[in-house]
Amino acid sequence: MKSWRKELFFNIPGRFGFVNITSQVQAAVDESGIREGLCLVNAMHITASVFVNDDEPGLHRDFEKWLEGIAPHEPVSRYEHNTGEDNGDAHLKRQIMGREAVIAITGGRLDFGPWEQVFYGEFDGRRKKRVLVKIIGE
Repeated sequence: MKSWRKELFFNIPGRFGFVNITSQVQAAVDESGIREGLCLVNAMHITASVFVNDDEPGLHRDFEKWLEGIAPHEPVSRYEHNTGEDNGDAHLKRQIMGREAVIAITGGRLDFGPWEQVFYGEFDGRRKKRVLVKIIGE
């Protein structure tokens, strides 16, 4: 069995954003030379997420509204975590959206269902963050 590791870097200018990273993850699979296996994609920061869903702008706006309804950014005083930082909500949003995605690799391609894409989700942006892509297989 072979393994491959790559890091992707993101710097979202606002507090919140989603980035379709499917092509970057597929490029990592291509670089790895692995044709059959698994691809782990995970956010290496506790205020960011990786998830699989549809690349549809209305859905992404729905996610943002839904997450803000569950864990609104303000007032920041509502969060005990906010001791010197104002990102208590971002930790909760990450917990809801998840840390990682595991995607099958078949014939050298990410093996998705209809409409599935992989996304980086940012909930406390404005600084450089990274995503790990770890691929194992043959």
